[in-house]
Amino acid sequence: MNYYNSIIELIGKTPLVKLNALTKGMKATVFAKLESRNPGGSVKDRIGLSMIEAAEKEGKLKPGGTIIEATSGNTGIGLALVASLRGYKSLFVMTEKASKEKGDLIRALGAEVVIQPMTAKPDEPEHYVNTAIRLSNEIENSYFAYQYENESNPMAHYYSTGPEIWEDTDGKVTHFVAGIGTGGTISGTAKYLKEMNKNIQIIGADPYGSIFKTFKETGASPEPIPYLIEGIGQDVIPKNVWLEYIDDIVNVTDRDSVEMCKRLTKEEGIFCGGSTGTIVQVALEYASKLDENGIVVFIVCDTGERYLSKYHSDQWLRDKRLISPKTATVGQVFLTRKADVPELVSVTGSAKVFEALELMDQYNLSTMPVIEGKECIGSIKEASILEKVMNDRTVSGRNVRDIMDEKLRMLDFNSAFPDALEILHKDNAVLVSQHGTIKGILTRYDVLDLA
Repeated sequence: MNYYNSIIELIGKTPLVKLNALTKGMKATVFAKLESRNPGGSVKDRIGLSMIEAAEKEGKLKPGGTIIEATSGNTGIGLALVASLRGYKSLFVMTEKASKEKGDLIRALGAEVVIQPMTAKPDEPEHYVNTAIRLSNEIENSYFAYQYENESNPMAHYYSTGPEIWEDTDGKVTHFVAGIGTGGTISGTAKYLKEMNKNIQIIGADPYGSIFKTFKETGASPEPIPYLIEGIGQDVIPKNVWLEYIDDIVNVTDRDSVEMCKRLTKEEGIFCGGSTGTIVQVALEYASKLDENGIVVFIVCDTGERYLSKYHSDQWLRDKRLISPKTATVGQVFLTRKADVPELVSVTGSAKVFEALELMDQYNLSTMPVIEGKECIGSIKEASILEKVMNDRTVSGRNVRDIMDEKLRMLDFNSAFPDALEILHKDNAVLVSQHGTIKGILTRYDVLDLA
């Protein structure tokens, strides 16, 4: 029989997958290391297991004990997975920045979650790390994993992730790209790879607003700036960030991170989160400059299912001003517009003008299509129709067909949003259709934040 004794035995040995679509035209080879294939769905499964096993050996974690950690989510999931199988309780402190899905998954594994404000600074008691420290002091028979300083974090990657990459590339890897958060993934992997070949380049991918790049290049710790990507970047330098093994750190904007996250998902079929988008962006920047001998390996931190309410939600992206007008579709913009009206408000040609005016007043519309069957036969514009009524009161009792203006132009859901902008520079509105059915209308007001 071929089987595993427990889910824990599936941690590690994640595959490398060659990129094809995103690397078109490049000479170098780029591999994604799918840490999302770990049983808990992220790279943090490795350290969840290693930190618990080390604590057991050192006598820091006793039967019936409670594991406590400050986490953006994935380390909590990795710890909770192992804890549930070994009979430990677990409690995790997260910030409001963490996705709802991560918190729900941790709770599903039987752990308790405490949410703290993301605005709390490292020297304030409300900071999520300080809260975890306080709880570990208050709760009897507890163990604070503290991934930021726990050497079992980077060493898990020294003993597993690094060797896997070396073996799977037959020792030919030339560049390794990972995010920097606690420092564990990049530091442990880098230490191993550098020992095998000191010429391997280690590149850290970091959000704008994090302090790592500035600190490495100048030694100064700048004031951190808020950013939206979860799980990477820091406002302090953790002990487990071994900068001596990191050759370069590249900053990436939130928008570029999200766009690359979505591209990796759609073009390569690798469903990922925002931090992976940050990493891919940097990996491709480096790969584009390499010759055919270049072999770039990057980490896919976790799965996109963890961010359906964030990076894979068009509404969230628009609310955070992360939808790029250059790459958005008409459908994306239409579905995320802030409108308190039904998707399609229209009249027929036989409706009376006064009925159309009442409808426009009810929904505060300036332009409304005239639709019969599946066709737009014209439009009515508030300014134009009111002028006609003011000049001749009898107009209000006439059919809309008699006084309507030209029909609105129409674009499909999948049309490029810049096409809609071009129309809206001339017209007040554009119709939106999907598979031949008119779904609604986009006005200038609807796209002000993207124009």
